Amino acid sequence: MNIIISNTSDKPIYQQIADQIKDHIMRGALAEAEPLPSIRSLAKDLNISVITTKRAYDELEKEGFIVTLAGKGSYVAAQNKELLRESRIKIAEEKLFEAVAAAKAAEITLEELEEMLKFFYEEA
Repeated sequence: MNIIISNTSDKPIYQQIADQIKDHIMRGALAEAEPLPSIRSLAKDLNISVITTKRAYDELEKEGFIVTLAGKGSYVAAQNKELLRESRIKIAEEKLFEAVAAAKAAEITLEELEEMLKFFYEEA
């Protein structure tokens, strides 16, 4: 699991960690029941405070992405497949909205945008 912390981001470090772990889970890079690094281990790897890492894990647990078992560690939670699909759809919608806004700013027509979308969809 690769987590990158940006010092120039407006988001707090714990949120950057939580967002990236959520992304790994939603993309399937982290599977159900897969163990996460310990809080101390992740803090050491990222060169940040244990408290910051714990806050990220607490956030993920509160949102249902991970479960923590006392003395055993944290694991990716079993995901409701429909809820996971909805999360992925929401991400796609947000990115499409950004693409449409960028296209309009560049005066790209809907037809041109559809052509680009079709090309990228077929290439992915």
